[in-house]
Amino acid sequence: MDPVSATPTRGRDYALVTAVYAAGTAGVAALSGRRRSEPAPTSAGELALYGAATAGLARLLAKEKVGAWLRAPFVDESPEGERRPRGRGLRYVAGELLTCTRCLGSWSALTLVGARGVLGPRRARVIVTLLALSAANTALQALLTEFQARSNKEASAAEREEHLSQAVARAAPAPA
Repeated sequence: MDPVSATPTRGRDYALVTAVYAAGTAGVAALSGRRRSEPAPTSAGELALYGAATAGLARLLAKEKVGAWLRAPFVDESPEGERRPRGRGLRYVAGELLTCTRCLGSWSALTLVGARGVLGPRRARVIVTLLALSAANTALQALLTEFQARSNKEASAAEREEHLSQAVARAAPAPA
């Protein structure tokens, strides 16, 4: 990540975004004090589910085509898939945020825990489960793609070796 001095931003742009995040966090905490049910995930399984959902939501917003409408005002996207923040100041900062899944993860976590506080654990769990399954799908697709690429590479190498040994056998002089 580039230092502030190397971007078309000022420190106050990042300070404002940090203040908005802090206000959101304070809002979620205040809201949680009004709910009777547990406002935040507490069990290890629920934390893992929310963690996967956070990753799923961050990826959806930062990388997927369905999130392009949200990124469009803040991010230049090339046909090759390269994404760069556009503009200056807060617009640039928003572009940086929307191209970074790790950065969006914090905002996604805040949103999902906030949704749990507003909707209640049962309703929020539906959203979180869908996002977690989306993240699991992405991970499994990546693993399958890697496995397939390795398998194809091994098959190609075996095929080349077979062709080479056949060519050598044909080129070898016949026994006398």
